[in-house]
Amino acid sequence: MSDFVKSKVVAAFHGLQEDKLDPDFEVQLAEYLRNQYDLQSLVELYSRFVASDGNFDGLMRRAIWRAVARKFGHSIQIGNGVGFKHLETFELGNKVFIGSQSYIQGRFDGTCRIGNHVWIGPQSYFDARDLVIEDYVGWGPGAKVLGSAHTGLPIELPIVKTDLEIKSVRIKAGADIGMNAVILPGVTIGEGSIIGAGAVVTKDVPAYAIVAGVPAKFLRWREGYQPLESITEHEK
Repeated sequence: MSDFVKSKVVAAFHGLQEDKLDPDFEVQLAEYLRNQYDLQSLVELYSRFVASDGNFDGLMRRAIWRAVARKFGHSIQIGNGVGFKHLETFELGNKVFIGSQSYIQGRFDGTCRIGNHVWIGPQSYFDARDLVIEDYVGWGPGAKVLGSAHTGLPIELPIVKTDLEIKSVRIKAGADIGMNAVILPGVTIGEGSIIGAGAVVTKDVPAYAIVAGVPAKFLRWREGYQPLESITEHEK
């Protein structure tokens, strides 16, 4: 008789962890760095600790992020190879996990807000010029946000020379974004919704919906959810 098991269900881990305060010395280290170094020096210092997955390097990554970011919570994990632009505009809640080799590109006058208990898989990319990710969002490895695009006008100019239009992207609480999915500018992902792996999301997704495909289309509501009204043909 074969012992092969096709699937099994195990308890969640990240989403069930309780908030825990970081030790005082870690908070004080960040305060020291903030007082001793300017922004550019801290960014350069970060490069010394970005590659390794050791405990000390992880500590230093957190300390530098805390020293620079607009808000930085507790029990945050920043994987090796994680990069950023305009870290000073970031706001992170408690118990955020950012997987290895992810990149978050902010803007000097932008908004990048990541809520509590957010899990971000490795090699993810965020155009975070105007991005809000609410609490308990799961972000699959390699998934991406595009929050801006060139207007392409006037047509006689190369597109890269035309104005950049920035549109807000909002990921509501409890949503789950599948591996390698792409969220396009101006899209809001509804609370508790599921975005299938590899989906390209071009328009808003209602709460508790399941969408998939290129472009993403509504498949069904999540089991146990009773919508007040049905999806219209346009939303499909």
